[in-house]
Amino acid sequence: MDTSERSFARRIDLTSLQLFVAVCELGSIGRAAEREFIAASAVSKRLSDLEATLQTPLLYRHTRGVDLTPAGESLLHHARSVLFSLEKMQAELSEYAQGVRGHVRIHANISAIVQFLPEDLGAFSREHPQVKIDLEEHLSTEVLRAVQEGTADVGICHAGVAGGHGLQALPYRRDELVLIVPRDHALASRAAVAFDDTLDLDHVGLHSNSSIYLAMREAAAASGRTIRLRIHVTGLDAMCRMIHNGLGVGVMPRRAFTLMHGVGDLACVRLTDAWAPRAISLVARDFSTLPLTARLLVDHLRGRADPAPEPAEALAAAA
Repeated sequence: MDTSERSFARRIDLTSLQLFVAVCELGSIGRAAEREFIAASAVSKRLSDLEATLQTPLLYRHTRGVDLTPAGESLLHHARSVLFSLEKMQAELSEYAQGVRGHVRIHANISAIVQFLPEDLGAFSREHPQVKIDLEEHLSTEVLRAVQEGTADVGICHAGVAGGHGLQALPYRRDELVLIVPRDHALASRAAVAFDDTLDLDHVGLHSNSSIYLAMREAAAASGRTIRLRIHVTGLDAMCRMIHNGLGVGVMPRRAFTLMHGVGDLACVRLTDAWAPRAISLVARDFSTLPLTARLLVDHLRGRADPAPEPAEALAAAA
């Protein structure tokens, strides 16, 4: 932060920002003053000082209240973000006062959350009950962005997506994509099927930016074809229910399907494609500079990682 940026930060008053947001939300200086238990003249003075500091008008004042100028709309967006961050900081620090001894922020994709993290994080929490874990589900591309921007300490996503983003990656788990069909479907009796053989069928797919859907789309494009995508869903349980009701076939991780006990009368069929076996990675900007609690969690997850594939197994996955 250079000198001008430090000077600007010192001149911005948080109370004035809070009052500005209140005025914007209520559309009136008088109503904002009542809500915040402060004199209307004091609110008006703070807003005038804020405009002088920023050297631009923030509000159009009229007899019915106030409206935002373009600069005011921009400030409202940033002010809300600043105040939200302060509230979050207060909540986190209060947890330390109540006995929390560490805090790790994780963003992970749906495959890792459904298949592995409940057991792995549960075991870690039993060993380290005073470490707080914040876990959020995101698409793999969003997981990487969160780690890059520092929103997450550790990300968990598929290795194929993790490469080329300037982040460090460590192996964590492996999964296998399979085709899910109704039990009475013509493909249900097959031991294995190539994804290309399913492209004449309607598909139920995950979000268009999910790693699973991107792999499916690339495979279809390599065959010079497109996926007959009938429905997009946001969860694997919803996909199973759609498939059970005859709305198409779908692709999901085998272990996730196994864990979906009783979600439809369905069968899974192995995919013969090279992209069906996948590696899930832990990602960070720099594992060596993570806080101690985050490094403890990474070591724990690495201790529960799948063993490296045997050479014959690796060759079969690449075939």
